[in-house]
Amino acid sequence: MSKLTNYILSSSRTLAMPITVYPGADITGATVSAIVTDPEKQFQAQYEIHKRYETWIVQSAMDLSVEAEAFGCEIQLADNEIPTVRGRLVTDKEQIDALAIPAPGEKRTKVYLDTVRLLTGLETKPFVLAGMIGPFSLAGRLFGVSESLELTMTEPDTMHLLIEKCTTFLTAYAEGFKQAGANGVLIAEPTAGLLSPRSLGEFSSAYIKRIHEAVNDDSFSLILHNCAARINHLPAVLESGVSIYHFGSPMDLPAALKSVPETTVLCGNLDPAGIFLNSSEKEISNHTESLLRATGNHKNFVISSGCDVPPGVTMNKLDAFYKAVNNFEK
Repeated sequence: MSKLTNYILSSSRTLAMPITVYPGADITGATVSAIVTDPEKQFQAQYEIHKRYETWIVQSAMDLSVEAEAFGCEIQLADNEIPTVRGRLVTDKEQIDALAIPAPGEKRTKVYLDTVRLLTGLETKPFVLAGMIGPFSLAGRLFGVSESLELTMTEPDTMHLLIEKCTTFLTAYAEGFKQAGANGVLIAEPTAGLLSPRSLGEFSSAYIKRIHEAVNDDSFSLILHNCAARINHLPAVLESGVSIYHFGSPMDLPAALKSVPETTVLCGNLDPAGIFLNSSEKEISNHTESLLRATGNHKNFVISSGCDVPPGVTMNKLDAFYKAVNNFEK
């Protein structure tokens, strides 16, 4: 069992782990484009959140474009929006065959490796969690999401070829985060939630398992995030073999907690837009308390946002979330 998993399971208090870096700009004044291109700006945004809430864990930003950019995709950057991938990089088997696998540290992957190095220097010594995309979701950004879903049915061998290349890179990238001092990596696989449970096991969990087996040890954990998975996906998601899972709002967490061993940690799943961005502080408090009541008897649960909390969420809204957690704990 990793140190991170053991810490969660043995904690005597209610733990919270919302995926929040971009809201730190509410304090620092940095733009989103600065956060995703400058490790100092990204570190400072996370540090301000860590300092304000005395968080037990710190994170690099969730940016699901950076790995695709490293492969050669065109990226759209904007001051106050999370980067997105423009167009498709590969469109057939021949192009997939010719696709070169980048090295960790190329292009903006260096920003995230350097951010992790900065976070490991915090005197408070919180757990440091890196972030990266999952293999099927990366394939979807390289080949196109709808096209990738179709390819799993029409040309599965071609789909596997592309995912193999993605997995090779992501294994090395995860190892890079490990060498940079991270205690784990949150691997985001949202596109896999659009697959059937059987296809999810074949085209996602099997490859997540390989990454996990390559990097997991006592000091480093792989956390699997899937914000689109539902309860019927759970057995296939668990095939990945990791010990910590992070789910979005479609997952029935109380039901899921009854279906997993007590040593398997589940995190989630307050909707980032519907609750954190578009709800009042009172509504955020009520939603937080409601989820904590529904899951309160499970030590293997960590309350979190269902995905990354978007830019534009102000500190007063995070204040309401953390206050509700602290009040529940008391």
